Amino acid sequence: MRSSNRFESHAGLFNLCIVVLIAVNSRLIIENLMKYGLLIRAGFWFSARSLRDWPLLMCCLTLPAFPLGAFMVEKLAYRKYIPEKLVIFLHVIITTATIVYPVLVIIKCDSAVLSGFVLMILDCILWLKLVSYAHTNYDIRALSKTVDKDDLRSSYLDPDNMKGVSFKSLVYFMVAPTLCYQQSYPRTACIRKGWVIRQLIKCLIFTGLMGFIIEQYINPIVKNSQHPLKGNLLNALERVLKLSVPTLYVWLCMFYCFFHLWLNILAELLRFGDREFYKDWWNAKTVEEYWRMWNMPVHKWMVRHIYFPCIRNGLPKGVAVFISFLTSAIFHELLVAVPCHSFKFWAFLGIMLQIPLVILTKYLQNKFRNTMVGNMIFWFFFCIFGQPMCILLYYHDVMNRKVRTE
Repeated sequence: MRSSNRFESHAGLFNLCIVVLIAVNSRLIIENLMKYGLLIRAGFWFSARSLRDWPLLMCCLTLPAFPLGAFMVEKLAYRKYIPEKLVIFLHVIITTATIVYPVLVIIKCDSAVLSGFVLMILDCILWLKLVSYAHTNYDIRALSKTVDKDDLRSSYLDPDNMKGVSFKSLVYFMVAPTLCYQQSYPRTACIRKGWVIRQLIKCLIFTGLMGFIIEQYINPIVKNSQHPLKGNLLNALERVLKLSVPTLYVWLCMFYCFFHLWLNILAELLRFGDREFYKDWWNAKTVEEYWRMWNMPVHKWMVRHIYFPCIRNGLPKGVAVFISFLTSAIFHELLVAVPCHSFKFWAFLGIMLQIPLVILTKYLQNKFRNTMVGNMIFWFFFCIFGQPMCILLYYHDVMNRKVRTE
């Protein structure tokens, strides 16, 4: 007679959870269709026929002028026509103008939210690339003065990188799926055309799915909500929880479309060899691990151009981490607040509040030695509470601004 039962597998219970999840979501889909019908509209998010969006398109088409200006500065610096201090000053002017120019265009034009968001995404990517371009070339010039030719092979610099400024390498860097500049990258042998077509089809399908979820589920929920900081607490909590599931689905679809499909498609077309765009962030035991793994291009940029320079200049590790989060918070605020024409610093606060969460989840991980605790806290604050709250806050700010202007 056994005193206890020990089972090696609980696969049946896992299957039960999957079945229950499918049943619950199916009921929600049927309930939504019965209540609202089929909702497909694009006026709030994007309108291709709207003349108010054309200034943003023209702004986007003129953005390549900034990389061209940075190239001219580096060319003059390589030929030693201008001093190093002037090189730094000109790069500061160029990178600052890269951010200010689209921000002013979006603020002055009453464009659709999605149009402004796309322009800000492209602009922030361009800014990160230009900073890396200027910073890396500065390091190359500095090291070329101190490192002997015979010692180049033993340093982290490739001797090819010491040959000068190449316009071709800059153009490739501007379109490549990386934010860290170098004059040469690992390349693949060929382009798999059939694979690219299959990934493009997947990208179109999941992009359509995102649009459907936004229009069919997220828009009705936020329209029937009150401002989460001004209304009844229980009503706000109910809206946040109801919004959490479709928001999570949209975020997962966005991650799959951009990081798994689009970046790999771009890498395949450019024969770009380094394709580590993300790691298994869904298994993150702490919030710190999540930020290190979910967006590898930005993480590598932060480490290379923010964190390590801070450490080399004698700043403590904690201060370097704080500056990294501060930089991230500023750009998250720009990405959301500028298209919404609402500068309430919700996105900024959301990112800066990650710092105490990093400390909390790291403490719990060290105390309980349990990977589930930190992982559950990460999923709760990030997807169940954080994102729905930000959507409600910015939605009501946008609606209030529209009411005031009308």
